[in-house]
Amino acid sequence: MSTHVRHPIWLPAVPPADARTFASLYAIESCARATVASVIPIQAYEILKNEQTVSILYTIVSLLGLSVTLFMPMLIHRFARRWVYTAGALLLAIGSLFFVTHSLPGQIIGMLCRVMGASALSITLNLYIMDHIRKTDLMQAESLRMAWSMIAWTSGPTLGIFLYTRYGIYAAHGAVAIFALCLLALFWYYRLGDNPMIVPGKSRPINPFANIGRFVSQPRLRLAWLIAFGRSCYWTTFFVYGPLFMVITGQGELAGGLLVSAGNALLFAAIYWGRAGKRYGARNVMTLAFIGMAISLWLAGAIGELIPLATAGLLLVGALFTIALDAIGSTAFMRSVRAYERSQMAAVYRTYLDFSELTPPLVYSVVLTFFGLGSVFATLGCLAAVCALVTWRYLPKSM
Repeated sequence: MSTHVRHPIWLPAVPPADARTFASLYAIESCARATVASVIPIQAYEILKNEQTVSILYTIVSLLGLSVTLFMPMLIHRFARRWVYTAGALLLAIGSLFFVTHSLPGQIIGMLCRVMGASALSITLNLYIMDHIRKTDLMQAESLRMAWSMIAWTSGPTLGIFLYTRYGIYAAHGAVAIFALCLLALFWYYRLGDNPMIVPGKSRPINPFANIGRFVSQPRLRLAWLIAFGRSCYWTTFFVYGPLFMVITGQGELAGGLLVSAGNALLFAAIYWGRAGKRYGARNVMTLAFIGMAISLWLAGAIGELIPLATAGLLLVGALFTIALDAIGSTAFMRSVRAYERSQMAAVYRTYLDFSELTPPLVYSVVLTFFGLGSVFATLGCLAAVCALVTWRYLPKSM
């Protein structure tokens, strides 16, 4: 045991990892991703000149990113968690190099790097959280993580649009690279250790397709996936079609960035949603959130392009309810997954994000063939209603 040392003894001591540790990491990661959250769809629209083609582009990228997510446990098994997290941060920086080419190949590769980087960061961070945070404290820790990311998701989209329109494409994507490198430095400063169950060994990696079967066979994990998928579909729609809606209706690119920033400014409410979940029960709060999302989206779809600012306001109301699911929704997975299979199940669970970026654009590309842009929001409202019903029916009261 004398050789088992976490880090060289001359390095300064770092406090044990707690909720603030992961909140700070997620906040910097959010800065890297939020800065161009509104720039990327607008940039894609400038290249392709058609919102339906933009939907197809997002579908293709999400489909490619999904395969990477499923094989993530094998990468963690082979290279250890810290190196996968490091690769994720570097991919965010590398993606910005391709975006600045402002070409279709560069756009595709940049979006793919962004998807793969986000996948690596999300899975490894969730594993670290489950290692260091007790199950009884998960709801408060997750709400704190969301609240700390508020500044990034509030100022980031508007900052990105401002840099893009005022100083050009290099300034917007250069900021992403800077944030990604800061994230990498902070992560290595914390020197988070790997769980002994997950470090590389001589055993044969588990088949990713077998992991899917194992995940699907557990009802609570299926439900946790649906909850995460439902709320992530809202954010995909909000980030991509919100700015597009403002541009197409003549409100301007800056208005699109302000809409996304305003929605993210509501992340401060995550703390209060977390308290509400602890007091009234996760099932009641999650069901209420999905119902609020559905009603807001149906109204936004009905108004559509007739009164753009009213539609934007309804999307913000829907964002407020979605933040409730951001704050407490992931606890359904973290409380249900078994410790010995966290790495495998976390990778399958993470596919909710890939599917939420894959399925909506695919469905919307069909819907937009027959209806206006407002139909996108009405379609999403139907999914939110289904999620509300399933959550109320099957989520245990004790959770």
